[in-house]
Amino acid sequence: MRTGGLSGVRKAEGFLHAGIAIQIRQPRRKHTLATKAEKVFDEVEALIASGTARRDAFKQLAEQYGQPVDSIRGAYYGRKRKIEGGTPTRSRKRETTPADAVEQAAATLRKAIEAIDREIEAAEERASEAAAEAEALKDSAAERKAEIEAKITALEA
Repeated sequence: MRTGGLSGVRKAEGFLHAGIAIQIRQPRRKHTLATKAEKVFDEVEALIASGTARRDAFKQLAEQYGQPVDSIRGAYYGRKRKIEGGTPTRSRKRETTPADAVEQAAATLRKAIEAIDREIEAAEERASEAAAEAEALKDSAAERKAEIEAKITALEA
């Protein structure tokens, strides 16, 4: 006769089979846990309020949590952005339809045409500036040559 056990139930490597395992209900939480960003933001703000420089607060928390400073900084600014309203995230299209692809290709080609027009305008502007510089050099050439000839004559005398 067996005592102290469930009849006909075998333990598999120290565990009861799933069909007879006792399930314990966990009480529901009445408050939500703080996220890493919330904790980091609150702690950084507390350190700043106590007179610590922001960069030193980041370093201190990075050592405390054993994480890179950039991770702490990113969590802080992510939470700050969320509190301040942040920038809305752009919704992304999951699928590109043939019509969308054609529209995007046409827009890209239109931008290429505009870029060519801008290049031509810039080249024309540079050409007119170069022509004006060449004209100015031609106009002052005789006077500059005369000054140089005078210096040569003074040296040879």
